[in-house]
Amino acid sequence: MRNPHNEALSFDRTGGEPAGKPEKGAQPERKCVLTGRLDARGELVRLAVSPTGDVLPDALARAPGRGAWIGVTEAALETAVANGKLRGALARAFKGATLAIPADLAARTRAALTRALTDRLGMELKAGNMLLGTEKIAQGARAGAVTWLGHASDAGSDGPNKLAQAWRVGEEAEGSGRKGMILPLDRAALSVALGRDNVVHLALTDAAATERVAVPLRRLLHFLGPERDEVGAASAAPQVIDTKGT
Repeated sequence: MRNPHNEALSFDRTGGEPAGKPEKGAQPERKCVLTGRLDARGELVRLAVSPTGDVLPDALARAPGRGAWIGVTEAALETAVANGKLRGALARAFKGATLAIPADLAARTRAALTRALTDRLGMELKAGNMLLGTEKIAQGARAGAVTWLGHASDAGSDGPNKLAQAWRVGEEAEGSGRKGMILPLDRAALSVALGRDNVVHLALTDAAATERVAVPLRRLLHFLGPERDEVGAASAAPQVIDTKGT
């Protein structure tokens, strides 16, 4: 019996992307196989099960075939793999299936989610939707052309504060507290991802591009969990969708 598209699933057999489109503004939900909690699909991570039973992260939630959704942090997934809780949950979901779960699944998942984010950032740069460099970002921000502002995890406080101020001026939002967010990527990772030297600050100039970046970034932040010291305060996460005009 086929499940309706709006039904929250703990696992699926037809690939990650729904066949139909949700209502405008709706947030499709999925159920975590480990906790049983329902959460927004955009924040959960899909684990794909290959025809040979290999369980691997599906960072873009697009792999065909069977899969399961998890809404736990990296640390919790690592524990669930080690103590057999994940194997038990998947065994119940896929009765009779032979499953091969790598011991380093949590690390692989983090790497896959990080790669999904860096790939998306690279695509937006190539599409001309990104500004790099303090001066270019500041000029664009003051002109009201910036829709999102991000900084490397090892950026100091001076640059981000100055750029945030320019952004608020350009948006006529002084006193709003609007600011850029600290990414879960240091300047070395950003430089490699974007093919430029010493990338510390970056800005998007297109609202649609901001939403596209929001998808992998939201998943990665959710997976890293609120205890991540290298990313900054967990409250920074919602600012990924703080777009121009919102």
